[in-house]
Amino acid sequence: MLKAMLIMLVAMSAIPAGDAASKILTSDLGVAPTYVVWTRFLIGGLVILPFTWRAGLSVWRDWRVWFRAALIGLGISCITRALQLAPLADVFGAFFIGPLVSFVLSVWLLKERAKIIQAVLVLIGFFGVLFIVRPGFEASAGLGWALLAGCTYGAFLTVSRWLTGSVALGGLMITQMVGPVILVSPFVIGQFPEFTPQIAKLTLISGLGSMIGNVLMLFAYKMHEASKLAPFVYFQLISAAVLGWLIFGDWPDAWVIAGMTLIIVAGCTSAVLQSTRPIAARA
Repeated sequence: MLKAMLIMLVAMSAIPAGDAASKILTSDLGVAPTYVVWTRFLIGGLVILPFTWRAGLSVWRDWRVWFRAALIGLGISCITRALQLAPLADVFGAFFIGPLVSFVLSVWLLKERAKIIQAVLVLIGFFGVLFIVRPGFEASAGLGWALLAGCTYGAFLTVSRWLTGSVALGGLMITQMVGPVILVSPFVIGQFPEFTPQIAKLTLISGLGSMIGNVLMLFAYKMHEASKLAPFVYFQLISAAVLGWLIFGDWPDAWVIAGMTLIIVAGCTSAVLQSTRPIAARA
């Protein structure tokens, strides 16, 4: 369990680190968000292609994997645009509306059962997002893009649950990476920056940070029950706040901290309630 926990902490730090690199590229260096999105999926796809290409041979004819690829491509495009306009921690906080959207869609479309306590926790998490976004008061265009990214990601999670059992994990991984590369390619033409060592380095960090974080999370889930490790997903919010302060000098205000706290409490409580099996000893 300790090893799985440490892997999750590293994974949930790698993802915000990749997004911090994306923010530097777009907001400080003026790189087009489309280029950042395209290279992010391209780098991840090239890394996992040798391990997953066989699993992807038979799934491309299923329209649902293309729909899923379009959702994740759109979600990453929106969050990249959000990072260009708003502080890192604020964007991550607003983005965490995704699990709430996934919960609602799963109950509505997939007919999954939900307890009253789960609905209450979802509502608490939603209030946390409202604390961060503050619609009608201090809302910004960047947070609007972050909300759209979170909603799109919530739909992506729901479609992923829909495909579970009919598409193997390897097929999901390869289509999740290669599909957006194909879909975004027409829009990246003419968007390539003049390459410098700094841009090349940040491009690699942006692509590898997200890919490494997600792969490590899958490894952790294979080592231990997902429900036991789910609360560590919310460590992304803490990582984003620390990185935002260290790199950009942005420390979240009291409203954002309160909203992130509500999201973390609601998410962790929900994960604990879903965990009903005792931790099994491993040989």
